[in-house]
Amino acid sequence: MPREIAIFGVYMPTLLPLLAATAAVHWSLDSVLARIGFYRLVWHPSLFRLCTFIGLYAAAGLYLYR
Repeated sequence: MPREIAIFGVYMPTLLPLLAATAAVHWSLDSVLARIGFYRLVWHPSLFRLCTFIGLYAAAGLYLYR
């Protein structure tokens, strides 16, 4: 996979569109977890949400650049 991607003639890092895709996946996962009441079991829901997003983004980046 190339390190840069051209969108409408503008070069941007490949991780930037990946950030948007990860945000969409995290938003849907977060809404499912909130709907089933998972956050009542978590000590600090905001910290858990942040760590979940970072984990998803890191996993997607590592998968992309392996």
